[in-house]
Amino acid sequence: MYIKRKAEETVLKIARAFPVLLLTGPRQSGKTTLLSRLSETRRSYVTLDDPEDRLFAKREPSVFLERHSPPVTIDEIQYAPELLPYIKIYVDRHKNNGDFWLTGSRMFHTMKNVSESLAGRVGIVNLFGLSGGEISGNRFDAYSTDKDVLLERMKTAKPMTLPELFARIHRGGMPRLYEQPDMDANDYFSSYLQTYISRDIRDLTQVADELAFYRFLRIAAARTGSMVNYDALAREAEISAPTAKQWLSVLISSGLVALLEPYHVNAPKRTVKAPRMYFLDTGIAAHLTRWSDPRVLESGAMAGAFFETYVFSEIYKSFVNMGQTPPLYYYRDSNGREIDLIIRKDGALYPIEIKKNANPVGATKHFGAPAAFKSGGGPGETPPAFKPSMGTGNVICLTNEPRPIAGGHWTAPVWLI
Repeated sequence: MYIKRKAEETVLKIARAFPVLLLTGPRQSGKTTLLSRLSETRRSYVTLDDPEDRLFAKREPSVFLERHSPPVTIDEIQYAPELLPYIKIYVDRHKNNGDFWLTGSRMFHTMKNVSESLAGRVGIVNLFGLSGGEISGNRFDAYSTDKDVLLERMKTAKPMTLPELFARIHRGGMPRLYEQPDMDANDYFSSYLQTYISRDIRDLTQVADELAFYRFLRIAAARTGSMVNYDALAREAEISAPTAKQWLSVLISSGLVALLEPYHVNAPKRTVKAPRMYFLDTGIAAHLTRWSDPRVLESGAMAGAFFETYVFSEIYKSFVNMGQTPPLYYYRDSNGREIDLIIRKDGALYPIEIKKNANPVGATKHFGAPAAFKSGGGPGETPPAFKPSMGTGNVICLTNEPRPIAGGHWTAPVWLI
């Protein structure tokens, strides 16, 4: 069973605009399946997962491209970077958009080589696991706090109960788990992580101890939704702080984790500078932290962190699926004033609070308060002309429908994201 992806529109748009399309993302996020779905019948396909084809591509790249002539999809391009100069020669000679569709894992250094070797010739699209909207059949655009957008989504979105929501959070968004509904999630994630570490991570020279890396991975999952503290990560994982920083960068580049940067306008003494860390698949995080049942997770100590992680990942993916860099931040200052999420768009800031309850009280109290949003004119501060305005905010929670609240803001049901 194929689940239609929101990113299909972005992939086709990029393929029409560039000779080379590079679709990247974490392992088993559905890259090959999506391209196969979109491929015309005359497009050939080859995977460099096949050892024989991989060796052929590395030893005889020019002959390889003669045998697999465009239009062609080449899966796992990172295994044969020797092809890149020959792809460049071909596209410069023929100048046909859509000739090469490539897939690859973002964790490999060769992914950087692709963008550098094919600069101006390659369009890059990122693909993560399924969004909640894709699973339910609603392929919404990038998230907006606008009340009219929320009310329009109400027409097609299916309401979710708390047990249904945490069943979704616990299972995550890996396509195979929804293509095969009877598959046991714990069995799937055990196999997934074993392959990820033994195959993908082994190719990175900075990760010499696979058991230590797995321990680090579990510790990072237990900190989803929290500010990054490399010293604390290193201490718990029994590694050095530089190693912790390096390994976290591996999780980020391989698409398992995203960092949410703090928002500040030249207010270094008042605002927190450390980013927050979120797992982009709550199912992987639940498996790593050993929550074996969604009901136990919902009532457990990490329920709030997983709820927040789910909301962040859904909003993050909603921008990525549209081919956009997520314009997301958070705010926290030394006075304890905090905003969970901020969307910066068209010169305005749209604040979002995330609450695991149905009737959040006082959730918008910091939406207009942070000094960094209002400062300007003093030494080292942003001039008033450059200060962003504050837009309509949301409190994403367990409410049944969008409702107006204090300050012209709105509550938003979590199943509308």
